Order: sequence, then structure tokens, then C-alpha cells
Amino acid sequence: MATLAKAPAKKAAAKKSASTAVAKTGKAPVAKAPAAKALTDTTTTLTITSKNYSSWSLRGWLLTRFAGLPFEEHVLPPDDPSTRAEILLLSSSILVPCLEHKGIRVWDTLAIAEYLNEVCPDAHLLPLEPKARAHCRAISGEMHSGFSALRSSLPMNLRNHFPKFKIWSRAQADIDRITAIWRDCLSTYGGPFLFGAERTIADAMYAPVCTRFLTYDVKVDPVSQAYCELMLNQPEMKEWLKGAKSEPLDIDELDVEF
Repeated sequence: MATLAKAPAKKAAAKKSASTAVAKTGKAPVAKAPAAKALTDTTTTLTITSKNYSSWSLRGWLLTRFAGLPFEEHVLPPDDPSTRAEILLLSSSILVPCLEHKGIRVWDTLAIAEYLNEVCPDAHLLPLEPKARAHCRAISGEMHSGFSALRSSLPMNLRNHFPKFKIWSRAQADIDRITAIWRDCLSTYGGPFLFGAERTIADAMYAPVCTRFLTYDVKVDPVSQAYCELMLNQPEMKEWLKGAKSEPLDIDELDVEF
């Protein structure tokens, strides 16, 4: 009877937490996206909205960059009626970001994430181990469907800073839950990212929260603060922030109230 050969033992994953990595080197570790021929590809398009205000566009953009898939960026103007409705949480359906790749059109951030995981498997947007993969999907789904108080009271606004911003109790409950998720993941999988040494769907989903904590001067525990600094120092995040600061238009409804 034929016998199955044992698979070679896996190499131990890097187990440095975000806080330890920053403390030892003085710099946040930077993950490398899978090699790509170029950052742009005219056969693949990612449609996004305002880089200053749209957290969903940021998530879709980060996922595509983390996957290493070259794409051409198409930015809808913030004064477009449908764009404003989505950013102001007045739309019944979110159709942006939207990825078009090889004749396939995919919208909704989680759908884009799952599609990219299929077409770019070497990026490991989902962890390889089944338990970790299920965990990654669960917390990504929680970000996708939950935390409405945080979204409405602390909207993404990268060009502004509001020191000593008043955090209401419902938003604080969302913040407490998010930081608990981060601490659990960093402790369980060893950091520096939520599921270990590689960036996953979860890191892209929670990245806009890091910008909100910075914008509204949200105080969090040291582990969560180190993770925020790690994500904000990723080259893709720096590129997005630079683009947000160069946008010509403001959405008054998101600026005049603060």
C-alpha cells in the first residue's frame, strides 16, 4: 500500500509584535507586496472616490496594492452626486470601489478582497492556516458590517486634525472593541501585522481606523498605538495620504461641523 510522505516542517513564522519591532529598530517594519511588473495596467481599472474622505475606497485600493496587482486608478470627483451620497452614508448601496480585471467587474470591498485572494494567491491576503483564515474573515466582516457609531461620529478626514475631540459613549464602545480585536490578533499571531508577518485583508479593512484615531486624537493602549503607527508608515498608506492632501475639493458637510 502506498504511503503518503510527510510534508516538510514549516519554518517558524516571525513573531515580533508591532510594538517590539518599533522599539528595537526605531522604525515601523514595512511589508513588501508581491512583485508586479508595474503599478499601472490599462487592462485593469480600480474606480475610487475621494482619497480624503472615502474609507471604502482606501480599503479597496490597499487590497489591490497588497495583492501586487497592477491597475489604473480612476477617481470619481467628490462633487458627483452618487459619490457624495456614499461618502455621507446616504446611499443604500456602496458601488465604489469597483475593480475591473480581465472583463470581470467586482464591487464591494469584501468581494474585491475575496476575488484578489483567488487571482493573486501568492499575496496571501488570507492566512494559509484554516483557523487563522476563518478568524481573518470574521474580523474583516465585522469591520465591513459594524462599528456604525465610529463611522458616523468620526468620519475619515485625512487633511484635518481635531485635538481633544469629544468621543461619545457609543463611538467609544466601537473603539474599545476594535482595539480588543487588534490586541487579540497581535498576541495570537505574533505581529507585526494582525495575522503575523504578512499583511492580510484584515489589515486593509482596519487601516482607515488608524487614520481616524490620528485625525480625532483618539487615545488608545500602547499595543494599539504601535499598530496604528505601523500601518500609517506603510509606503502604500503614505502614498494615499499624499494624494488626499492634494485633492482640490472639500465636502462641506464633513468639515463645517467640527
